[in-house]
Amino acid sequence: MKAFIRATGNISPQQTFGYLAAAGGSADTVVHTGDRLSCVEPDYLQYIDAKFIRRMSRIIKMGTAAAMNCLQQAGVKNPDAIVMGTAYGCLEDTGIFMKKMVEQQEEMLTPTAFIQSTHNTIGAQIALLLQCHQYNNTFVHRGFSFESALLDAMMLLEEGTATNVLAGAADEITEYSHAILRRFGLYRKESISNTGLLATEAKGSMAGEGAAFFLLSNQPSAIDLARLEGLATVYKPADADEVKQAVLQLLEQEGLSIADIDLVISGRNGDNRGNKWYDALDAGLFSALPVAHYKHLSGEYPTSTAFALWLAAVSLRQQAVPAMAAAPATGALRRILIYNHYEQLHHSIMLVTAC
Repeated sequence: MKAFIRATGNISPQQTFGYLAAAGGSADTVVHTGDRLSCVEPDYLQYIDAKFIRRMSRIIKMGTAAAMNCLQQAGVKNPDAIVMGTAYGCLEDTGIFMKKMVEQQEEMLTPTAFIQSTHNTIGAQIALLLQCHQYNNTFVHRGFSFESALLDAMMLLEEGTATNVLAGAADEITEYSHAILRRFGLYRKESISNTGLLATEAKGSMAGEGAAFFLLSNQPSAIDLARLEGLATVYKPADADEVKQAVLQLLEQEGLSIADIDLVISGRNGDNRGNKWYDALDAGLFSALPVAHYKHLSGEYPTSTAFALWLAAVSLRQQAVPAMAAAPATGALRRILIYNHYEQLHHSIMLVTAC
């Protein structure tokens, strides 16, 4: 299964929104200090009517604007399907509803926050604004949420059920969720800068968030950024060798070897508890390849691989990795391999190639 990436819209903690349209397609790294990276949000009025904005929570605005920007770049008014992934859903509305439920002792509750707290709210809101009555699905599979959405989109294209699919992911961090996840030891206890995240590895990473959408098609066009060539997931691998075999199997399916890869984008996040997986591959299978990283830009969250796919797509289109990624020098970029794991349980591999 393959899919052409015609366009992408990405709202993240970096200046990624409208990145390709920016002069020279370059941006400096946005520095965040503490234990979380919050998104750099655009002017939503350019993409969403003001009367709808006031009723939208932050994550719904982010997801909707990223999707609209993606469709605008692709020149597509209405996709044949909308597929997205999210692990957390609309946390802000969930928090509001639960807070009111406690404060008002479960009486006289307004339904708005509850209705907008469901995980499929973003996909549904996009469809409502577009008046899109086609296939619409949201996957909530923790660290595989985005990968599941991509797989579904690629199957729709392979079957010929759809020609253009809007696929993406969105997750947010709120004060409530950040406090809870911090208690689980997911984030650094000390305040650090994201630019030094990978250089000062310790227990915990930095919280992240983002919304990224891609217009996928089974037909090539002159404006395509890249092609999603393959996707593989491994749940709870026994050891790094199992991940290595999954990488080799994915490449073999495409008639490639590891020597055909020009760049690896790694999900290393500064948490030394999960380093063994990356260390084993960097010292073995990836030892002769340049390796770039992205979580010092996006932070850690279950669907961060959407940011990695954005990074791979724009790098292949521009034939240069964005300066913000501080990637090692490479020659011509033809094939990029993305490897990430979330909490050492959900391991995913993507192969992205130039068109």
